[in-house]
Amino acid sequence: MARGFGRIRREDLLRTACEVITAQGFGHTRTVDIAQAAGVSQGLLFYHFETKDNLFAQAFAYAAQRDLDALAKLEESGGPPLERLRDLLKLYSPSGKSKSWALWIDAWSESLRGTALEEMSRTIDLRWKQALRTILDEGVAEGVFLCPDPDASTWRIVSLIDGLAVQATVHKRVLTRARLAELVRTATATELGISPEALTA
Repeated sequence: MARGFGRIRREDLLRTACEVITAQGFGHTRTVDIAQAAGVSQGLLFYHFETKDNLFAQAFAYAAQRDLDALAKLEESGGPPLERLRDLLKLYSPSGKSKSWALWIDAWSESLRGTALEEMSRTIDLRWKQALRTILDEGVAEGVFLCPDPDASTWRIVSLIDGLAVQATVHKRVLTRARLAELVRTATATELGISPEALTA
């Protein structure tokens, strides 16, 4: 039986949407699937989110918020650039049994067909790039990193992690997490003129 407007919060709908999308994928999830899982009518979903694309975008943002909160905490830590760089690489790279990368990959694919989801994923993606760029700029200013083009290095480092994450997430037996971390450390160290060992502490 569907619950009324006043008996379920928007956050509850987003949480349920994330659970359904994670299980079924963006491409196989219908608004009726989310409504049924939440015990509400499709009308209530559209009242809150207007379109399926906007619902998907908001659900993705909701799912990404925990990682963004951790990123904000890292930025507020005020530690040395090298220390924050190590922490950011660990935070951004795939690890353990986290499902966030699978959702990211799925969202990128669905973004080819959804304007709101594309805009949301791009905004969040650029948020990570800006955080890394700030660290690189500070490291260069302090003489910790030797990097003639921090913007280019930012794009190369993030793009490498993105590409390796796709391989490690989709093709689980091709690339181990340990090997991925080693490749990221080596490439990042080369970009910044430091030793890979500096990123293992």
